[in-house]
Amino acid sequence: MTRLRVRVIPNAKKTEFAGYRENELVLRLNAPAVEGKANKAAVEFVSRYLGIARSAVLLVGGERSRHKILQIVGLERDDLERKLADLNR
Repeated sequence: MTRLRVRVIPNAKKTEFAGYRENELVLRLNAPAVEGKANKAAVEFVSRYLGIARSAVLLVGGERSRHKILQIVGLERDDLERKLADLNR
């Protein structure tokens, strides 16, 4: 079980990781920050990017903030870092 700190930028042109800022992974979302749409889109994108089930990605902090904490179940820290390695720091 691993935690991932993410800074969400809603209403972006496309959904993508955009590097790091202040020790947080920057996630641009093509979803508005209304009615939990951005949260749902963030969980969906992260699960797809990491190649794991959507149910394995849990939003455990920052539900109403742009600073979110996602808990990744069934993926060790080393595996997570390897999958995110191509995002330049």
